[in-house]
Amino acid sequence: MPKRATINASVSPKGSLETLSQREVQQLRETGSGRVYRLFRQCALAILNTGSHSDNAKTILEAYPDFEVRIHQQDRGIRLELLNAPADAFVDGEMIASTREMLFSALRDIVYTQSELERQRIDLESSEGITDYVFHLLRNARALRNGLEPRLVVCWGGHSISRDEYQYSKRVGHELGLRGLDICTGCGPGVMKGPMKGAAIAHAKQRIHHGRYLGLTEPGIIAAEAPNPIVNELVILPDIEKRLEAFVRLGHGVIIFPGGVGTAEEFLYLLGILTHPDNRELPFPVILTGPKSAEPYLQQLHTFIGATLGEAAQQRYSLVLDDPAEVARQMARGLKAVTQFRRERNDAFHFNWLLKIDESFQHPFEPTHANMASLRLSRDLPLHERAANLRRAFSGIVAGNVKENGIRLIEQHGPYEITGDKAILEPLDRLLHAFVEQHRMKLPGGSAYVPCYRLVG
Repeated sequence: MPKRATINASVSPKGSLETLSQREVQQLRETGSGRVYRLFRQCALAILNTGSHSDNAKTILEAYPDFEVRIHQQDRGIRLELLNAPADAFVDGEMIASTREMLFSALRDIVYTQSELERQRIDLESSEGITDYVFHLLRNARALRNGLEPRLVVCWGGHSISRDEYQYSKRVGHELGLRGLDICTGCGPGVMKGPMKGAAIAHAKQRIHHGRYLGLTEPGIIAAEAPNPIVNELVILPDIEKRLEAFVRLGHGVIIFPGGVGTAEEFLYLLGILTHPDNRELPFPVILTGPKSAEPYLQQLHTFIGATLGEAAQQRYSLVLDDPAEVARQMARGLKAVTQFRRERNDAFHFNWLLKIDESFQHPFEPTHANMASLRLSRDLPLHERAANLRRAFSGIVAGNVKENGIRLIEQHGPYEITGDKAILEPLDRLLHAFVEQHRMKLPGGSAYVPCYRLVG
């Protein structure tokens, strides 16, 4: 990625930001040395780089080696001094409003996450403690809207998709918006942008002035999937597992669009949770959909789920081909069932407390070569453990494809080795080969994809 035009600027938050303590400001001002500062710098650069056509975090960071962000505390709040920042984030010297909002959202989330971790009350060793932590992070970000009936639809799919698939996701978003539904995505380009764009137009038609376009991300992937400008609520969770739990605790239904390994990871996470015996009666609408051109992909993913997780997992979602209105109608019906279920059990509309999430889906997975090689991919495992390990395998491939640390590990030690039973590896190999052939591993137009993994039977 060639070096681009830069600008120096000083920006203050629009509205208000909670005053930071001197200790918190000092943590962030440890220029070039503190872990918290480096984390904020990376997220800030990704947000300022919105609109880039690169999906490689390492490349983006290397394109702006002189970028710095300095935090100044004033009597009236916080001010950020940006040095050598991407000029595309500004118009006539003024930062674009959505970019400024997201920049301070990143500051809010990173400071609060660090402050919470330093408190003794945080329990990350139990399932209940992790869920409580996710709740507090979302509440601090003001993402919990008490009293609103279920209408937040999570849309998952790839950032590296065809124009036809993007337009289809936009049409689905439009149909959802016409029915007054809000959108939550991973906040990046592609499918993460399309439904938001379609819903924004539909909300304008219906004179809905407070539509929600909620983006959930995490530091390891934000540079590869920089927030799109439609996002009006950005939340940065500390890791992929907290991000995934936030999706299913906040969202009332999920739509899966065409994507790559990241989408497969999210799908496996969701199915592993919904097939848990404790969630058997819990309504949670899930729809797998795409345009007619994506039918081979959709059928292949459906077949992969059947081959690895079985019919019980396939029964937890419906498959709708090339019919945006039907997708929206099914989702609207599903959300009515969710509303009735939660009313009967006095469960909150804004946070899905009743959903059982096994600890194996909550603890962070570090995709080192040793951890990837030690994953058990066997049909002898209970369904939820099988889904958890498959999810971790896809998580490692995502890291090797687009995350800075994963890319560096592959450069140093070569591809990850993934071992398992033939009954699991063969359908996995077919699916991954299809992703490569369909350019679902990275954005098209660049160099040919070099696999970051090797399957070992």
